[in-house]
Amino acid sequence: MLAGAALTLLAQTPRAGGGGPAPPHAWRGVAAVASVDSVTAVRTVGRGTAGAAGAAGADGGSVPAVGRGWPVGVRPPVLRGWEPPATVYGPGHRGVDLGAAPGTPVRAVAAGRVSFAGRVAGRGVVSVELTGTGDPPLRTTYEPVQASVTKGQEVAAGEVLGTLEETGSHCGSACLHWGLLRADTYLNPLLLLPPWLLNPAPPRLLPVLDVPLPP
Repeated sequence: MLAGAALTLLAQTPRAGGGGPAPPHAWRGVAAVASVDSVTAVRTVGRGTAGAAGAAGADGGSVPAVGRGWPVGVRPPVLRGWEPPATVYGPGHRGVDLGAAPGTPVRAVAAGRVSFAGRVAGRGVVSVELTGTGDPPLRTTYEPVQASVTKGQEVAAGEVLGTLEETGSHCGSACLHWGLLRADTYLNPLLLLPPWLLNPAPPRLLPVLDVPLPP
């Protein structure tokens, strides 16, 4: 078990962006990261492989930490972590669920181009191909989202893609399901975030010099 990290086993979610269920992958998801050492370990585990077809790392490649912010809020709670199935088409959770209130702005974690903005199985879905992440590029998905962007639109990191919808979530409470793919291979979206976003340093009290003491 990773030191300082909570691992969560999760239920299967449908594939965002249309089509049937996606192939499984080989690395486990982290619900929360509590230290820089844990982040390093997560990235190492995340790039490992297993015997399942379409395993991440076998054909998904590495995931650069190009994220410049969380898709909702400043540091949202991770309600459900990344848990790919152990067998082809088996149960799992191909993404992470972030807690947020309906109406919360959903933002692009990195710069890219909107490859899809519409509804899939009654849920609003936005997908963004990330700039400079190889061929085929990495693609982030966000749902359920009332989109304010259109297909083909270029977006900057932090730009609003839409707002979180109240309906269509598979969480017990309102949440954003955030996914990451390269071609048809699902990957752990938390790997997009650099350590300073996953594990912000705690505030420190610094001495104040040259200030007279009260009498």
